[in-house]
Formats: sequence, structure tokens, C-alpha cells
Amino acid sequence: MELDKFTANWNYPTNIRQGIGRITELPSVCRKLGITAPLLVTDPALSQMPMILNAVEACVNNGLNCKVFAEIVANPTQKNVTDGVIAYKEANHDGVIAFGGGSALDAGKAIALMVGQNRPLWDFEEGGSNASRVNVSGMAPVVAIPTTSGTGAEVGRTAVISDSEQQVKRLIFHPNILPDIVILDAQLTVGLPASLTAATGMDALSHALEAYCAPTYHPMAEGIAIAAVGLIKSYLPRACSNGEDIEARAQVMVASTMGATAFQRGLGAMHALAHPLGAVYSCHHGLLNAILMPYVLQANSTAIEQKMAHLALCIGLDSPSFECFLAWVVGLKKELNIPHSLAEIGIDLAQVEQIADMAVNDPCASGNPIEFSASQYSEILTAAVTGEL
Repeated sequence: MELDKFTANWNYPTNIRQGIGRITELPSVCRKLGITAPLLVTDPALSQMPMILNAVEACVNNGLNCKVFAEIVANPTQKNVTDGVIAYKEANHDGVIAFGGGSALDAGKAIALMVGQNRPLWDFEEGGSNASRVNVSGMAPVVAIPTTSGTGAEVGRTAVISDSEQQVKRLIFHPNILPDIVILDAQLTVGLPASLTAATGMDALSHALEAYCAPTYHPMAEGIAIAAVGLIKSYLPRACSNGEDIEARAQVMVASTMGATAFQRGLGAMHALAHPLGAVYSCHHGLLNAILMPYVLQANSTAIEQKMAHLALCIGLDSPSFECFLAWVVGLKKELNIPHSLAEIGIDLAQVEQIADMAVNDPCASGNPIEFSASQYSEILTAAVTGEL
């Protein structure tokens, strides 16, 4: 593969530096943003890996007072953000490097927001005029470096933070929470196990699919979503079967960023269910979306039949039909060893009604092609638990 072919600088939706080996630009990127003492936010496991150690060393060797904050759990909590803000202020940091999977990226963005605020975190939950409460001048600059290809949090204007007390995921929103510079270096994903490559890749697919199906008028986002689905179809199986396939890794990483760029058009019932399921059961978000995907598509079929037929045509499936597309999704899950049902990952029917009620009130529910009731969400969830498609 000609690696230079896949090296580029983009300015949509933010400043993106894409290409193999571009992690070496981290010190200069920090300098560009005026950051001299970055707080590198990551998770405990990643903090001990060479990619983080090398990044910190490179920063220090270039005169940057870089410290690591690694107290981030899989579904970051308000306490993680509060502790990060304390670490930021105690060491007089002046910027954030959010380095890792979606959890580290979301936590890093939330920390960068909260270092300059006097209100509590939940005051900035997405909805109404809450974003107007933000003291924008107090926000810290952010460099985002994803190490997985799925969440697209590097180009998100929200940070997903778990409310441990209420067992719900909250979306913290402000346009300026979007990282200032993103480094997309697919070399950082090469060590990711096939199971996580699959789960995160299916998360990227869920973003693109729900953005494509959302009823909001946004042709640009729709076009990006279609292209992202096509890249995932072509390259995700390759990335999972051969983790050293750097071309496949790079293309899936770009597809992930594209999916998250597209979902400013809206998300839907996959995420409306995955958010409360993740909060209650502490399951991997991408895996939840992957398992839920065919059940939600089936539930939405009357509203999206023609759109899915067009999408099937765009990505080169055998037949331009909803049934063909659904069969492809089911087949892709099987090929990637994604469980068929939620029961296979330990989720039962005990809290179906609670999860359904939470799904109705999730912000993503408003982007679904059909406005599902709590009873309809219960039906979808029951099918996903039992595996009845």
C-alpha cells in the first residue's frame, strides 16, 4: 500500500491530521495551540503502553510539561471528570491531550470544558439553552488522538458521561467542545484485538446508519454517511481478520470519523437503547449497538425501506432492497463474531421496562425515523434479548 496516498490534512469538521506516523507531530500540534503544559487524559491500561509513554517522552523532550491523568473508567463518570479537573488545576496545565478510545476522548473533552466553569457538570447537559451557560473563555484547548475506530468522539460536540447515581448516560454539549486538532494515526490501532476492532467498527457503522436514516434534512451528512458505510463494508472484515492490515485500519478509522461527522444529522433507537443499557449493565457501547442493530432496523422497516434499498445499491449489495441490506448486517455480525442476542452478554429481561422508559427520554430517540413508545422499545429490547429477529 502507498501510505502517502492516505496522508492528508483536513479542515472539516475540525483540523484533522490523518496518516500513518503522524503521532510524531503531537509536540508541534500542542505548540500550535499555545499549549505548554498538557494534561494527557487516558485510561489505566493504555497509560502503561508504549504509545502513551512515547508520546509523553516526546512532549517532555520538546519542552512541554506533560503529565498523565489515567483515572478513567470504561463509561466515564462525573467523578472521573471532577478528579481530572482537580489534576489539571493542581499542576497548572493549559491544555488537554485526549488520548485513547471513546471513554478517554469524552472524559478529556469534558475536563477541558469544566476547568473554566463554576456550574456543576449536569448544568451543561444537551437540551434547551443549557449550552449558553458555558463560559467559553474558560475552556481549555484539546488535541484528540483516537486509538480505536468506532466512537468518532474526536469530532463530536458532546461528551457522554455516566451519572452513577441515576444510572443514566448524559450528553454534555457545547459546539466548542469539538477538539481543536485531531491526529488520526491508524498505526495506534494495530494492537487492538479482533473482538474490539469488530465492536468499535460496528459502532462506527451504527453512527453512519442512524445518521443516514434520520429524518432531518442534511444532504451533506447523508452523503458522508453513505460513504462511511461503504468503507466499513470494504475494510472492517479485513481489519478484523488481519490486524496488521494498515490500509484497512486506516480506512476504518476514517469511516469512524465520517460516521461521527454525519451524526450531527441525528442518531436513533440504537443509541437510545444502548445508552441506558450501558449505564445499567456497564457493557461496551459499540458491542451494544452492534447487537441491537438488526432489531432496530427491522422495527424501523416501514419508514426506511426505500432508503435502505438505495443504500444497498450504493454499497454494491446483490439486491437493492431492505431485506438484502438487513441480511448483510446479520451476515457481517456473524462474520465478525458479534453475538446475535443481548442474552449472550448477560442481559436478561428483568429491566426491560426500565430501559424502555429511559430510551424514550434519551436525546437520541428524537432522531429515530419512527417515534417509538415505551411499549415499542420494550418489544425491540425483548427481541434483542431473546434473539428473535
